Amino acid sequence: MTPTRTPPSRRARDIGLDVRAPKTRCDDRHCPFHGRLSLRGQVLEGTVVSTSMQRTAVVERTLLHFVPKFERYEKRRRRYLAHAPACLHVPVGHRVRIAETRPLSKLVAFCIVEDLGEAELRVESEEAVPPAAPPPAKEAPA
Repeated sequence: MTPTRTPPSRRARDIGLDVRAPKTRCDDRHCPFHGRLSLRGQVLEGTVVSTSMQRTAVVERTLLHFVPKFERYEKRRRRYLAHAPACLHVPVGHRVRIAETRPLSKLVAFCIVEDLGEAELRVESEEAVPPAAPPPAKEAPA
């Protein structure tokens, strides 16, 4: 009878990027930390705009493109479908770092590797309004 080996502890492996490994563990084979998925190529940052697919998130990046004819900038956006491992619980509205992988499906070729926290909601055209001054205090009759 062969001795049974105890499985090695499921420590997060080094993925080659300067990111923190998640504290929770998962059994996802497409997780770069706990599975066999290797990373290569681009590393991008964006905002999660949808998580309604199973284990997949839509990450959007906005950029400004200069139009020489009008001498102005226009906003453009690029959406990436990225695999969202179970050990990284990333809600909508958070900034994330995604890394390129081999194609996981027809449209998914990126994987979320780090949650950077909640994104700031910023509108460039709006100006900051100073807070209103409190009303003057009424004097008590003597």
